[in-house]
Amino acid sequence: MDYKSHIAQKIAAVVPELDDATILSKIEVPKDASMGDYAFPAFLLAKSRRMAPQQIANDIVSDIDTESFKDVKAVGPYVNFFLDQAQFGAETLADVLRNTEYGHNTDGEAGHITIDMSSPNIAKPMSMGHLRSTVIGNSLAEIAKANGYQPIKINHLGDWGTQFGKLMSAYKRWGSEEEVKADPINTLVKYYVRFHKEAETQPELNDEGRAWFKKLEDGDEEAHQLWSWFREESLKEFMELYDDLDIDFDSFNGEAFYNDKMDAVIQTLKDKNLLVESQGAQVVDLSDEDLNVAMIQRTDGATLYMTRDLAAAIFRKNNYNFVKSLYVVGGEQREHFKQMKAVLKKMDYDWSDDIEHIPFGMITVDGKKLSTRSGRIILLKDVLADSVKLATAQINEKNPELANKEEVAHEVGTGAVVFHDLMNERLGDFDFKLEEVVRFEGDTGPYVQYTNARAQSILRKAGNPELDLTNLVINDDNVWETEKLVANFGDIVRRAWRDREPSVIAKYALNLSRTFNKYYANSKILVEDDQLNARLALVSAVSYILTESLRLLGVKAPKEM
Repeated sequence: MDYKSHIAQKIAAVVPELDDATILSKIEVPKDASMGDYAFPAFLLAKSRRMAPQQIANDIVSDIDTESFKDVKAVGPYVNFFLDQAQFGAETLADVLRNTEYGHNTDGEAGHITIDMSSPNIAKPMSMGHLRSTVIGNSLAEIAKANGYQPIKINHLGDWGTQFGKLMSAYKRWGSEEEVKADPINTLVKYYVRFHKEAETQPELNDEGRAWFKKLEDGDEEAHQLWSWFREESLKEFMELYDDLDIDFDSFNGEAFYNDKMDAVIQTLKDKNLLVESQGAQVVDLSDEDLNVAMIQRTDGATLYMTRDLAAAIFRKNNYNFVKSLYVVGGEQREHFKQMKAVLKKMDYDWSDDIEHIPFGMITVDGKKLSTRSGRIILLKDVLADSVKLATAQINEKNPELANKEEVAHEVGTGAVVFHDLMNERLGDFDFKLEEVVRFEGDTGPYVQYTNARAQSILRKAGNPELDLTNLVINDDNVWETEKLVANFGDIVRRAWRDREPSVIAKYALNLSRTFNKYYANSKILVEDDQLNARLALVSAVSYILTESLRLLGVKAPKEM
């Protein structure tokens, strides 16, 4: 039973002023367990009832149906609920083990959610800087699905723009076909970095780069051939990384896909008298929104990110009919998305209100920002490879006889990097230190994976018996906190989606792992008595929740480590 929802329903029956969803969102867990298991703040009703919150709390306690609770008390301005621990625990375990999608809900009513994520630039390697958009977007897709939505993951490849003109200019000046074929991505990046260094003293190079991009937009055969080559070589390397992370996409339509869709956008802007000339460029004035002008066309007629993003937004609405459209893009792009939504609104697309920018903080390494342009790149594939090596070393130390060591090391190593990213709150910056990420102890992904593997080991030792779901009472004070956390999984799934915050899931998984390990350290599980079945049910339920929590984060849960 979802007791939080159960409590909300009981309160709603005596508090008609508030709807169920509002009541559910206001129910709290007291910091002091002696004050109860859940609490409802009665002061929310003080204004409408024109009464003291303490009196309102007393009135609710007098009117509410208390039959399914051990006790319900008014404590100051709160109504505190005390659960029948034995009944609560038994019902929770039965719910988990009967329901293959425990914790999921149908709130989304199968609505489409487009998620613009990862989106690396062609001809550049995926660095640690690309990790956040990729794993946050993937996790949000899984969390959306658990909340009843249909996610559509879009890898909006950076395969168009002035940077390709610069790269073509660099290749024509200093490039070698043989050198590129031998090591495509690293060689192209070397050219790109050199271009920017040379342009510091030769600013005319930037004009040359822009000219090459204009040739590409105009269909020049040589420019298009170079662009196609750069794109093909980049995608090969990207796909290896996505395979490593076990992440797939529903669309790889990048910026180039919208080349034939931008004229319609520009024409609509003209028809609605939204385009104005500014220093030879075409812009949309957004001063009434307290925003800078949105540039749509350069003086040479070339398009910009804004033009392509407008075309992409319109295409996605027409093609997918989304109820929400998420853009998992770094926080430095806030202004861009505000401008984009404002322009769409002026174009009379009211669905622009359903567009959400999902910003995130930066990863630094040794306190320094990563940048392809400056040549400070830490390749994601190298980080994942090093992480797998560290995981292999620890597995060799802890369990050298493990049968499928290579597979488990890969799941632990890559999972450690993903979990560490998602454990940090989305908007926060963090410094990455690999040695701290791939530890089997502490606040890490391997710690959660190891806890799940421990639970699976207990079940194997017990012979993986078929469990009796009618006999699940555990009379052990040590088990209560674990049972409460298991029961709270559905609320966690809802909150992670509501806040667009995967760290809610990661922190919950860590908390459940710590609580279960504390129970394991203080109670004997494999004792032949009348509660063995119930204890094994608890172990099975914890393993299910940890496995599902990790899955929602895009992390594997090996059964042995």
